[in-house]
Amino acid sequence: MGESLGLHSFGNDLALMELVDSINVACGFHSGDPDAMADTVSAAACRDLGIGAHPGLPDLAGFGRREMKLTPNEVEHLMLYQVGALSAFLRREGVDLHHIKPHGSLYGMLARDHHLMQAAGKVAALYGVPFYGLAGTQHQVVCESLGIEFVGELYVDLNYGPEGQLLIQRRPELTDPVKAAERVRRVLDDGLVEASDGTLLRIDFTSICVHSDAPNSPEVAAAVREVLSDAGRPQEPATA
Repeated sequence: MGESLGLHSFGNDLALMELVDSINVACGFHSGDPDAMADTVSAAACRDLGIGAHPGLPDLAGFGRREMKLTPNEVEHLMLYQVGALSAFLRREGVDLHHIKPHGSLYGMLARDHHLMQAAGKVAALYGVPFYGLAGTQHQVVCESLGIEFVGELYVDLNYGPEGQLLIQRRPELTDPVKAAERVRRVLDDGLVEASDGTLLRIDFTSICVHSDAPNSPEVAAAVREVLSDAGRPQEPATA
């Protein structure tokens, strides 16, 4: 959330805030600006939502969805810069940072590269907050080695590759709420998620992610929440 920039408004933030229990706030590198961060944090704090930092690559034109060649020091510093900025707005509202979840291609880079993820882990350790990521990847490996709480995610509006990797889209596409609900219902029943080629994957998760920038994301989040309620699961989906 908070991915608006200047006069341009994106996402379905306020509608989604009625459906989720935690949010990930853009910190200005892939999108967002000080006004968007301030407004988003204020609105979320009023609703008692968990507010996490969503640091991304410094690529406004590509919305943080184009990979970059970075050193571990660069990853640590760009994440420190962004998390620090969001933390100032959180402090003003009297709330604590809830978690850190990288955005877009940075998320994928950290999932694959042990050294880059170690740099990111230092930031989560510094703030003493959980790290949201993809189970079975370097996200989890490094968090466990550093003693950082790891929160595995399930995605309902992105496809998985046969190795369990996320297939990042450059532009948001509509997700059928019925299919999103079916994915959640199936994984709750038998623990399986179907990859893009039909491979059946086991995804370890305790949080469900719904992206905010698709036109119908509130409908997707509502469908996911209904499945969780029917299954007797009190938790609600988080949103990216």
